Amino acid sequence: MSAQELREKFIDFFKSRGHAVVPSSSLISDDPTVLLTTAGMQQFKKYYLGERSALDDFGSRNAVSIQKCFRTTDIEEVGDERHLTFFEMLGNFSFGGYFKREAIYYAYDFLTKELGLKIDYVTIFDPEKVPGGDWRKEVPFDYESFSIWQELGLPEEKIRREGIDNFWGPPGTEGPCGPTTEIFVKGIEVWNLVFNEYYATSEKKLKKLGEPGVDTGSGLERLLAVKNGFGDVFEIDTLAPLLAEVEKIKPGLDLRIKKILADHLRGSAFLIAEGLRPSNKEAGYILRRLLRRIVAYQIRFDIHADIFSIATARLQAIFQAAYPDLLASEIFPVMEMERDKFESALSKGFKELGRYEEMTAADAFYLYETYGLPFEVMKEMSPAAKDIRKEDFEAEFEKHREISRVGAEEKFGGHGLTDENQNGAEREKIMRLHTATHLLQAGLRKILGPEVEQGGSDITPERLRFDFSFNRKLTDEELKEVEIWVNGVINEDWPVSFIVLPIEEAKKTGALFFFKEKYPEMVKVYFIGPSFEEAISKEFCGGPHVARTGEIGRFRIIKEESAGAGLRRIRGVIE
Repeated sequence: MSAQELREKFIDFFKSRGHAVVPSSSLISDDPTVLLTTAGMQQFKKYYLGERSALDDFGSRNAVSIQKCFRTTDIEEVGDERHLTFFEMLGNFSFGGYFKREAIYYAYDFLTKELGLKIDYVTIFDPEKVPGGDWRKEVPFDYESFSIWQELGLPEEKIRREGIDNFWGPPGTEGPCGPTTEIFVKGIEVWNLVFNEYYATSEKKLKKLGEPGVDTGSGLERLLAVKNGFGDVFEIDTLAPLLAEVEKIKPGLDLRIKKILADHLRGSAFLIAEGLRPSNKEAGYILRRLLRRIVAYQIRFDIHADIFSIATARLQAIFQAAYPDLLASEIFPVMEMERDKFESALSKGFKELGRYEEMTAADAFYLYETYGLPFEVMKEMSPAAKDIRKEDFEAEFEKHREISRVGAEEKFGGHGLTDENQNGAEREKIMRLHTATHLLQAGLRKILGPEVEQGGSDITPERLRFDFSFNRKLTDEELKEVEIWVNGVINEDWPVSFIVLPIEEAKKTGALFFFKEKYPEMVKVYFIGPSFEEAISKEFCGGPHVARTGEIGRFRIIKEESAGAGLRRIRGVIE
């Protein structure tokens, strides 16, 4: 069976049973609690909460959809037989229309009669399996589901009782929740039926919902693999051709690496088709992470073919009927641009990685900050990194962010920061202005040329003042261009980081420094950008700075004037 046949069969089955067909919502979720759409029910949350009426909007209390989904929680598991980042979720939903009996019968009929599958066993909720003290322990045993499965001929030993795994609840927040029943075929979970009959408050107190609802989900890739007797989701027709292309590009490549490449190429294409672009924040960071992992493997395994253009063409052929948005021409250019930004720094990073015989989490973080090496790639590529735990790496990341924010030294630009002479709001404003000064110098050199050199600066909580060498007055157009460039970098939300180097070595990196200043033997070099190699600004500096450029706010030049022979002065503010 092909993926398209399964899509059509699923939709037709539920449409013939009074379900309204609802198109997939965007992968870029409008739900502020998530970055991307991770489940079919997300677009229906307002109907479960009673904020909207499915009857008014869809003409039915029952709906069916095939939802594009994206999950990164198991990204390190991608490469096995089942895990994927992007996947399609088959789902049927009811908002006060039907409940457990109809939902279970529908799932049973579709699996056994439409697909000809045999159910191995199912699981149901039992509070006796829940640890003591857990809020779900007060929910009664799901006897109704137990009885329905018995009606359908499943013996008691095939109706397994489980605890927390069979109760869906909103993690950390309030919302609809309830027991679930999961269906297993050939030892694989192929469908999860959620019965929302409670409302969990923020204190995890349960109330009965006035109108209970049904929320089901079945991963298309996993179900199709089971239907076709495949032991691996990468054998189905939406993944196998892409895997074959990777094999053609690099014969003999490890199967796990080929699967990661195929998965990330597919997932990236769908995100870009939705309008997402690589960035250093939120969902854009997820896309950047996938693309950069692909580039890392290209370099590591010496893949010379243009994997992005080949994969884009193949994906468009595979999905053009179901998802015509993938025909968007900008998918490949976006991938290509991100590759070009990253591959130079990455090549140097791999060389540096190869020098380590032993590594700590701090070493791994240094390579990540300096060269942009993804943590997962370091773990895979270097025996020295294989025992580093993700939580230790993340602890180094948080430690560095704190150092960047507070700064070990709190003197810069002629303006000292101490607890005695500044309150918290003023300190924050000065850090934002100081980081903006770095961007201003970089912008001036970008627009006017490398003859721009710092001549001095001063910062107050109200404004920044920056003096620089230049032999004429700037035009209004040049000032506007500098302002636009600075605000563009701010909007990119680049990280602001530093490394400590011996002074002579620091000078060789191309970092800017103030010639009149006397520096110690070891200096901090603050850099702004995705990595040290790709930084758009590098300067000797004591700090402190904001952690990311997005914290600065909008920058505006308020005045440009002479500060002496061959010296110009700019005053600027942030809003």
